[in-house]
Amino acid sequence: MWDFEHPPLAAPLALRYQIDRMSPSECAARLASGQADIGLVPIAALAGTPGIRILPGCTIASKGRVRSLLLVRRANQPINALRVVAADMASRTTLAYAHILFHKWGNPAVPFMPLAADLDFMLDRADAAILIGDPALMALEERANRFERTGEELIYHDLAEEWHTLTGLPFVSAVWGTACGRPLDQIVVRDLIRSRNHGLENIEALVAEWSGRLPIPEQTIRTYLTTNIHYVLDEECIEGMRGFFRMAAECDVLPKYSVTIPETMYL
Repeated sequence: MWDFEHPPLAAPLALRYQIDRMSPSECAARLASGQADIGLVPIAALAGTPGIRILPGCTIASKGRVRSLLLVRRANQPINALRVVAADMASRTTLAYAHILFHKWGNPAVPFMPLAADLDFMLDRADAAILIGDPALMALEERANRFERTGEELIYHDLAEEWHTLTGLPFVSAVWGTACGRPLDQIVVRDLIRSRNHGLENIEALVAEWSGRLPIPEQTIRTYLTTNIHYVLDEECIEGMRGFFRMAAECDVLPKYSVTIPETMYL
């Protein structure tokens, strides 16, 4: 969103776009209902709302360790013996990936208990916890402190890394989408890709901005933005999406969905 938030392009873009901020699931719902023209949508929502078409060029993905999506469990209890997993419900897509992983790990029926994203609170009520976003990053930063405080040995599974290890595929979280009935506007695609590229050129400014908002070291934020997150919807990510939807259908996690990307995806 760099160009939409920073000069010199923020002002002219504001004449063409009205930006509303909301949860990823609400983005998908607004697109499906016709209340929005474009949205950054979690890929799991695509299977439930087939009226959304993927725009080429941009994604939020990871090709290895992502650090912001964690499964945390007690070291003395193996994954295939977990009875209840406390889950931050902030991302349906992440939970869909987690359900598939539990199928692969031999524990397909383990229930996910919705709880607030607080690791101590979650582990007081369940055998393991799924943390998403900033709570996951902060849990990693506090890992040593927690062990000193509690003496409890925990194992921190990076869900994107586990996914890549088991499947060889990238972990794709979100894409830009638009309603299928709308013509593909190349100006929109150009604006989104250009904004992504300008954001990548201004990583240090983003590091400075977000280090003032989060209790996380600058280097952690820098590594997250430059190494952990992948932003280009390339062929490898498209294959990752296809693999995700195929396995999600096989595990009865999501309805069948066929990934289609316009040919202009390499803009």
